[in-house]
Amino acid sequence: MKEEKTIKYEDISKKSEPPIVYVIQEIPGTKEGRPKINIMGAAEYGKFKFLLPELSQIIFSPGPLIFKLRKGLEKYQTKDYLLLTGDPAIIGVACSLVSDITNGKFNLLKWDKQERKYYSIEINLYQQDVP
Repeated sequence: MKEEKTIKYEDISKKSEPPIVYVIQEIPGTKEGRPKINIMGAAEYGKFKFLLPELSQIIFSPGPLIFKLRKGLEKYQTKDYLLLTGDPAIIGVACSLVSDITNGKFNLLKWDKQERKYYSIEINLYQQDVP
């Protein structure tokens, strides 16, 4: 007798989307069509989503920029990645916003100059045990 297989709607709807690589700022030179660095190696971790234009800076009024970052990161999930590009102050704000969203658990992509590839780093700010 052939066994009948049933599929529940919940199983289909939970089918996971691929991770997103949130690129904090467009790479310098992008507007001219000649980006200074090649980030295509990070594409193996997910689909790119660019949050800010290449010339963005936090100077006197950070409010509008923080609002734009918060809006761009609102769907960040723990399976996603941050690609830390651009102004260090903006990178700090982006990490803070993601930490708020995920309760301190998130992924970064780090470039290894020697191996010439990106590595994933899992951050858990509230980890209690030390390996």
